[in-house]
Amino acid sequence: MHSVVVRSVTKAWGETRAVDDVSFAVEPGHLVVLLGPSGCGKSTTLRLIAGLDEPTVGNIEIGGRDVRGLTGSARGVAMVFQSYALFPHLSVADNITFGLSVRGTPRAEKARRLAKVAGLLGLETLLRRKPGQLSGGQQQRVALGRALIAEAPICLLDEPLSNLDAQLRQDLRREIRALQQRLGITMIYVTHDQTEAMSMADRVILMHAGRIEQNGTPADLYERPATLFAARFIGAAPMSFLDLDDGPHGAVIAGTAGPELFAASGRGRVLGLRPEDVAVDSVGQSGRFHARVTAVEYLGSEALVTCMIGDRTILASTPGGGAPPLGAKVGLAWDASAAHVFDSASGARVAIDTVAGAPSPRLHTTTHQGSICA
Repeated sequence: MHSVVVRSVTKAWGETRAVDDVSFAVEPGHLVVLLGPSGCGKSTTLRLIAGLDEPTVGNIEIGGRDVRGLTGSARGVAMVFQSYALFPHLSVADNITFGLSVRGTPRAEKARRLAKVAGLLGLETLLRRKPGQLSGGQQQRVALGRALIAEAPICLLDEPLSNLDAQLRQDLRREIRALQQRLGITMIYVTHDQTEAMSMADRVILMHAGRIEQNGTPADLYERPATLFAARFIGAAPMSFLDLDDGPHGAVIAGTAGPELFAASGRGRVLGLRPEDVAVDSVGQSGRFHARVTAVEYLGSEALVTCMIGDRTILASTPGGGAPPLGAKVGLAWDASAAHVFDSASGARVAIDTVAGAPSPRLHTTTHQGSICA
């Protein structure tokens, strides 16, 4: 198993910086996901690690050695591309072993490795078929097998599941994760799909505009997003953002007279809340702010409820059969630990130490120091 260290890497074409001063480390045997929207620099970073491009500034170390100028095979990496890139005139077996054939690997060794990889990926019965006779998921397995048969200590995957339907993506991401853990290889995986990232990764590196927004475990990114961008990008249902202002004794939701949410200044700050952290009191008697239901999105086991506090929109998640009706007046509440506060100018997370206590529907009428309610 090999580690990967990226040190202050920049990749520029003229005035355009696709990757801008990026640094991170991948521990041996870990699966790290580079996550972000199109154009954020994640695929360019992967190509730099693979040796398909060279950094303008900075260096990359694999297994403790600087790999500048080395080819992919010399670096000890194998790569799976977004396009399957299979040879249509070759059989599955020949596609998988193509790299070994080019390198002159002995026939017996090729057969041994092919049998091992085909067994791992469930391709034993498909080895004589041509790519045109395979489904999308089977073709992706062949592309993955072509990378694994090289037995490189580092495996790089660039959006490998983006061409597949939702159910097949779910099945294959489980298989890839299980395979990575079984083989103990170091894997760097690029995707724009946060569900893939959060369900597969040991660590997630979230990128935006060529730079790293946050580097942490999936739980870190979900529970403590470091920036407004991270908060917006992570989460199955979108986080609600409420502009804050200064009240007589602390921060209030902009456009309202209070109550105060915490004792510090609120001007120039934004409050973020995930729908699943917002409790709904359908009677509307326990919340310190009353809200009005403007939309209900039924999702089966849960419902996403859109509410208005004054002219501000906030989302709450309720059990599917327990959602309040349209137009209902409700009270909303959330714990202090679930509230995220950001600087509106820089987007950086702001630490709030002093929190005003308030009654919560979940706590009935008990005043709880450490809860924020609306």
